[in-house]
Amino acid sequence: MRAKIVVVGSFNADLTSYMQRMPRPGETVHGDAFITGAGGKGSNQAVAAARLGAEVAFIGRVGADVFANLAYELWDAEGVNHQFVGRDSEHATGVAPILVDSSGENMIVVVLGANNHVQKSEIDAAREVIAAADVLVAQLEINYDMVAYALETAKELGVRTILNPAPAAALPPETLALADYLTPNEIELETLAGDTSTDVETAARGLLTRPDQIAVVTLGAQGAQIVAPGLSKAVPSYEVDVVDTTGAGDAFNGGLAVALAEGMALEEALRFANAAAALSVTKPGAAPSTPYRADVDALCAR
Repeated sequence: MRAKIVVVGSFNADLTSYMQRMPRPGETVHGDAFITGAGGKGSNQAVAAARLGAEVAFIGRVGADVFANLAYELWDAEGVNHQFVGRDSEHATGVAPILVDSSGENMIVVVLGANNHVQKSEIDAAREVIAAADVLVAQLEINYDMVAYALETAKELGVRTILNPAPAAALPPETLALADYLTPNEIELETLAGDTSTDVETAARGLLTRPDQIAVVTLGAQGAQIVAPGLSKAVPSYEVDVVDTTGAGDAFNGGLAVALAEGMALEEALRFANAAAALSVTKPGAAPSTPYRADVDALCAR
């Protein structure tokens, strides 16, 4: 039986420029290459879960423009159900200009466009699919009230929830409380905690609102750390040659959703998610770099 995942989130057209080094403010530098591709945290996570073997439905919103065609082409190619994606005639499809330097580090500007106008009707239309899902995943590249509404809907229907609080934003405790799993990176954790002086464990523990809630803090090349009531454990990642870190967090979240949906124990699920993220940074791009199940299984078995 395939894992069933619902992802509520964003699609952005990634406009990626590769260069030797990042420009300083006011400076122009020459780039080495330019690629237009399909991105957005929500869509990336949906593709990641689909490539890892899950049955995936995506809920979101795109514009009535040429960039939306990138989304539909990608979802059709990857087998992602997009019948709950709204088409917005007033707001453009989201875009994300990305700069990537020779070390693989990136800088990203996200213009949300139609993503910021997801409607309750799009989530309500998918209610039956949400009810049948193993896990619902959300991020913060759509309007926050719809993030909360999607999580509320899933909890009402008895479905486990993952909230990837990215990009970093301060959220009310009642929204955080709707997530069974919170998956911030270190920067997002600082924003959520409102304090840069505490260590990862203390900051993550401060986010937990109930005894059964779990924080999974992603630590880049160092892997991830589980923080739950009475538990704190680091799960190391895999050593790989880094080409482009864009989308690594999305690969991680897609991998975590699939692993949990398949019934893996939490530490095993994190190793699986770490492997997905590690493989994603060995190739350029976001969705295109997302690994397939056989490669992730092989790395986990190494």
